[in-house]
Amino acid sequence: MNRINPNKLQHSKWTAVEPCNREKHFLVTAVNRDLAGCVQSCVLEAVHSRRETGIDWRELQNDARWHIGWR
Repeated sequence: MNRINPNKLQHSKWTAVEPCNREKHFLVTAVNRDLAGCVQSCVLEAVHSRRETGIDWRELQNDARWHIGWR
């Protein structure tokens, strides 16, 4: 399980364990918070294609799908 500090999520780098559409490396470009300031979701941008995808930030804790940093 990847340990993530929600306050340091912005601009963090991630590597997908199983690439899809030749997209393997991602950068967190936006963090969406609720009115209380708790992180709800984030936006990942693929480095190769610049395609953006919104996901629940807790999905990044799954080390079977994501690695911290670019590998």
